[in-house]
Amino acid sequence: MLDLRVIDDPASASVALDPMRSRLLSELRTPASAATLAGRMGLPRQKVNYHLRTLETHGLVRVESERRWGGLTERRLVATACSYVVSPGAMGPVAADPERDVGGRGMDRLSASYLVALAARVVREVGQLLRKSEELNKRLATLSIDTEVTFRSAEDRARFSSELTSAVAALVSRYHDGSAPGGRRHRVMIGAYPAPEDTKRKEAT
Repeated sequence: MLDLRVIDDPASASVALDPMRSRLLSELRTPASAATLAGRMGLPRQKVNYHLRTLETHGLVRVESERRWGGLTERRLVATACSYVVSPGAMGPVAADPERDVGGRGMDRLSASYLVALAARVVREVGQLLRKSEELNKRLATLSIDTEVTFRSAEDRARFSSELTSAVAALVSRYHDGSAPGGRRHRVMIGAYPAPEDTKRKEAT
């Protein structure tokens, strides 16, 4: 089972977003049969089987094992990933794109919309790269930094942004070599935004 699967097919995204099928995917983090799931969810087995067949058709669940009971075969299914993310690519031409012109001009790079568009591009592109690396059975080289900072004032936040920009520019200037033979181009994205209220409550407890 994969840790995470990025769904970029619109039909598969629609299937996964259905509340009943989403619940089944959650239940199938561990293998279970249609009969077991029907009992847990209080639904007819035939209805559960219908949803499971749809999930299986779209590669969201797979057969983990089969057991014969008399003349019947019990199939135990399991989700293909622990969790799923719908890629913005599933939205087609209306998907968020940080390079899209808005009214003949680029997006405002200081806006929240631009940050969301950048994050959407990360999901789309890394999802595609991850799928290729899995097909080739190779590990995808990535780097992630996730931390939090509490600013005393808006002035401190502005100074932090300025220093961070200068530091990243200096690092890029030091390591970037566009003419290196066999060099691999990487995107670097750093984002910051106010922590959600539920995060603040957790920190206080």
